[in-house]
Amino acid sequence: MPNSIRPGDVLADRYRLVDLLTESGAGRFWRAHDKVLERHVALHVIDADDERAPGLLAAARRSATILDRHLLRVLDADQVDGLCFVVNEWGSGTSLDIMLANEGPLAARRAAWLVAEVASSIAVAHAAGVAHGRLVPENVLVDRTGAVRVIGFSVDAALHGLPPGRTSTDVADLGGLLYSALTGRWPGVSRSHVPPAPQEHGRVLRPRQVRAGIPRPLDLLCDEVVNPYAAHGRSRDPHDLETARGIADYLSEFVGDPIGLADAEAAAHAARPHHQTVVLPRLPEPVASAESPTGFEVEPELEPDEGPDPAPPAPPAPPVASAAPPTPPTPPTPPTPVVPVEQPTQAGLPIFDDVTDDVSWLAARATPAPPPPPFDEPPERPLFAPPPSDGEPVRRSRPGSRPATGPGDYWPWESAGPGTGSTPVTDEDDDDEVPGRSWLRLAAVIAVGLLLLVAIVVAYNLGRGKTPLGAEPSDDPASTSPSATPSATLLSGLVAADFDPQGDPPDENPELAPLAVDGDPATAWRTMTYTQNFGPGGLKTGVGLTIDLGTRSAVSSVDLTLVGAPTGVSLYVTDRLPTGVRDLSPVVEETLSGPRKRVTLDEPVSGRYLTVWLTSLPAAEGGFRGEIAEVAVRG
Repeated sequence: MPNSIRPGDVLADRYRLVDLLTESGAGRFWRAHDKVLERHVALHVIDADDERAPGLLAAARRSATILDRHLLRVLDADQVDGLCFVVNEWGSGTSLDIMLANEGPLAARRAAWLVAEVASSIAVAHAAGVAHGRLVPENVLVDRTGAVRVIGFSVDAALHGLPPGRTSTDVADLGGLLYSALTGRWPGVSRSHVPPAPQEHGRVLRPRQVRAGIPRPLDLLCDEVVNPYAAHGRSRDPHDLETARGIADYLSEFVGDPIGLADAEAAAHAARPHHQTVVLPRLPEPVASAESPTGFEVEPELEPDEGPDPAPPAPPAPPVASAAPPTPPTPPTPPTPVVPVEQPTQAGLPIFDDVTDDVSWLAARATPAPPPPPFDEPPERPLFAPPPSDGEPVRRSRPGSRPATGPGDYWPWESAGPGTGSTPVTDEDDDDEVPGRSWLRLAAVIAVGLLLLVAIVVAYNLGRGKTPLGAEPSDDPASTSPSATPSATLLSGLVAADFDPQGDPPDENPELAPLAVDGDPATAWRTMTYTQNFGPGGLKTGVGLTIDLGTRSAVSSVDLTLVGAPTGVSLYVTDRLPTGVRDLSPVVEETLSGPRKRVTLDEPVSGRYLTVWLTSLPAAEGGFRGEIAEVAVRG
């Protein structure tokens, strides 16, 4: 039955179908026009005998009881003419899955604000005992005013054949919405077209393991909601993160004052390019008539080449007696063939405008493209050729060159008139040598002479039993052999770990520590962003990495690749894994002003653990942050 309705049909004597937006299974989703209230609405239609129909009407009734500014309300629901339909408010904007596909993951504060708005509305519904049931990124919309709207409350789950939603499913999907907004991956319970989040041993990876730079509070929230049964330490936050209200309050505290965020979303929507829209012609209303068996008067359709019906022929006149012979009838004029006029075509898909709800098309080009401009004509004479004084210049070809036959062969030229600035070409000039050839010959002779002189001196010194340069040879072979001097060897198998003894908790991005010894300078371990630099007045005296060399080795130099400058660095070499640096003596203390530096120790120091301690951080966005891209140890 839903497949039998077409655009222009009127459902329940009120809703005119305008555009078929999506079609899945035995259901269709339309943009319709409410003839009573003169506005657009969203309309879902399925068969009345579909097994989902009773659940769909029950979900519509439950959804209609919730009043919240973020929810697109249910306006009507009924069964008529073998069809079951639900009417919702019409919303236009950009859904979260489209934002992630076009813009990538969102900024941390923007993502927290967006999910906090959704969570506050879900909390209102949960207080009334109603759940959404399918809270996926496709059902979260940001409209042109910057407001967050939730689509398909209770109704979308029923259309997918799901039972009435549970509040626990909505809470898990709220954590999934925050996870996807921060990483662009979906870990939620409900199905979504957003790419799935990576997993390890049945556990979804934390957002900070997928994308660097995510604040720790949001990382802990996602991990606790998405992995509720994982064996890890629980957060000691006073909010109840197993409810939508607790998640909304948690995110609201993180966001702080939200003034300006909705305006920024509206400005971003306005900055997106909009297509020029074309208003479709209004569909003609059927006119009621008593003569029509269906109750509507239908005008007959005319073929394009047919005109109105011709007038009926006049009755023949009575014969009149006449002496003149009858005039032969005039042969009929053959009809003029009608040449069809080529109409412009339209190409592409219809484009729906979010602001005016009109439809635009990509029209074909009405006029052919203009031809390219012609090439410039070549000049009649070279740019710097002197003008002829008496007639055309005399062209004379050089020996071995092609004869001057064309009008552009002006080189070399000669002119018979005085004062032209040109030199007459004569046959004697062709016998001159190329300029500079004699100097090349002289330089070659001098080079050969120098080589002979050096060969004679070397042969003379070797004949006297000395070195080629005339020095006395040494009897100690170790002093002359380059391989006799021990050289530093690049150590392999390094294992890096974060070192933050003054932190609470005492860790500093531990998941990024292996990136400092992976041999790839494009990846880096980084500290947290501090609002104040290290030092006596800061929160810490430093933070860094411990490098396990695998075995006790003599460290002679360390190659450091850093991000940002200047960075204060102290190096410690110990036999045991350090727990602090207060009682240790640094082997090197230096401030690095460049991205790469080889720090050489005055004397090799033996130990198993190398500690790279950052005592001063370079300025970064929002404060101070240090980054170590690569550490290489030689010993």
